[in-house]
Amino acid sequence: MSAFTGKDTSAIPGEGTSATPGKDTDAPTGDNSPTPAAASGFWADADRHLVRYGGAFTREIIERAAGSFVYTADGRKILDFTSGQMSAILGHSHPEIVETVRRQIGSLDHLYSGMLSRPVVDLARRLAATLPAPLEKTLLLTTGAESNEAAIRMAKLVTGKHEIVSFARSWHGMTQAAASATYSAGRKGYGPTAPGHFAIPVPNAYRPDFTTTDGALDWRRQLDFAFEMIDAQSTGSLAACIVEPILSSGGIIEPPEGYLAALRDKCRERGMLLILDEAQTGLCRTGSWYAFERDGVVPDILTLSKTLGAGLPLAAVVTSAEIEQEAYERGFLFFTTHVSDPLPAAVGNTVLDVLARDGLDARARSLGTYLRKGLEELADRHEVVGDIRGRGLLAGIEFVVDRATKESSDELGARVTRRCLELGLHMNIVQLPGMGGVFRIAPPLTATEEELSLGLAILDEAIVDATA
Repeated sequence: MSAFTGKDTSAIPGEGTSATPGKDTDAPTGDNSPTPAAASGFWADADRHLVRYGGAFTREIIERAAGSFVYTADGRKILDFTSGQMSAILGHSHPEIVETVRRQIGSLDHLYSGMLSRPVVDLARRLAATLPAPLEKTLLLTTGAESNEAAIRMAKLVTGKHEIVSFARSWHGMTQAAASATYSAGRKGYGPTAPGHFAIPVPNAYRPDFTTTDGALDWRRQLDFAFEMIDAQSTGSLAACIVEPILSSGGIIEPPEGYLAALRDKCRERGMLLILDEAQTGLCRTGSWYAFERDGVVPDILTLSKTLGAGLPLAAVVTSAEIEQEAYERGFLFFTTHVSDPLPAAVGNTVLDVLARDGLDARARSLGTYLRKGLEELADRHEVVGDIRGRGLLAGIEFVVDRATKESSDELGARVTRRCLELGLHMNIVQLPGMGGVFRIAPPLTATEEELSLGLAILDEAIVDATA
């Protein structure tokens, strides 16, 4: 019996021993199934011709995806608890997204970057309507790295300064300025980063560095100390601070309430702009349209990406008319091949349609509560679950080998990850120095309670197997 479904799970793909783990019983069989030789040839070609860009590839050939599942060439059905690359908030192959792409690509897909189309202007206007004043000016791009690159470039130009502050566990992208503001991975071996980049400690309540008398995180003292160090290192050219409202690649770490407001005040005192990177938290995932709404803080510049295109390459930089005017007068240049492209903009408009019509912010809150309850039940049964955190449908669980000491284990997290995939669940684990394995759980906002229950049941079984 599954603790999360209250029923026999032997018939659920990936559960029990009566069926092949994760086997897609609805998938085509017979001649449509690949032969072992064909699969062997695929991996031989992949190994020979593909550049590896982030570790080993998952040894599954993915043929299609629909809703909350991806389907492999050998007929396995895998529940996707990461929404692709944390992006497909409407699930895979959402029919309205599919129809928009078909319609738009048949009429207007790409333009010279100096030309405008209705989807671009419509999306800019509609984004402004979802945001508090004074955020009303939008630049439409493709990836999160590109939007952060543009935001940092704009901040430097408008302030006339060049120093950038970000979290020590941050991930903002792989292009030059974005990578220079990224500290969770990828800094070693590439030579100097852009000058003037500084890191501040992450307010991690589970692993506090500055503590109160009762051992809790003293984030105010931590933040004061951080900016004392920034001031000591700065040459007097602090331009901006860029942070995620909830660090994702940093281990699903949510700053305490009040932190973002205090950070904004630190920026104001130094004439810095505050850039919030909502690549993964924006557009309803955390239970509100934007994660910063909880704190009542409006950034000077907001960046969006992943969720805006629901899996397609679409990103945005949103700022005030005042900042945009200053940037324009100073000659702001960000002329890229796919800036203001009509096809992804049309998709963005459809994403906004579905989010608003289906009330997916409220759905994320409701499903987030259901998911949290299931994760807490897991923690009650498994001592290796050290911490549960996150908001809405962006959740994290940190694995430890000892709850008292919070001793971490990279190998434990890796074993659970492998077993989950074998059982039919794709999970993403963040493994950073000094932390245990932290699972990022971000299913589509269109997921059902039954699908969440299935994922929790598989995770439960994987933990049992990995710790046996």
